[in-house]
Amino acid sequence: MFDWTILSLFLYFPEDKTEYIPAAITSAIFLIAAILTMRFIMKKSKQEEEKTKALEEKMLQYSQEDKKE
Repeated sequence: MFDWTILSLFLYFPEDKTEYIPAAITSAIFLIAAILTMRFIMKKSKQEEEKTKALEEKMLQYSQEDKKE
């Protein structure tokens, strides 16, 4: 299928390990951003859920009031 020599062209392992530092910093930044984004989405979702529950309760009360009349 793929020849090993072709695939090995894309692999690069530097002798100087300090070249990994920018990649590690970038990965850490994106990881932190992903975590913060997920927490933001979860917080907003919880707020929307509370709003929806309040609206459902309000609608239930109105429907019960209409049945009484």
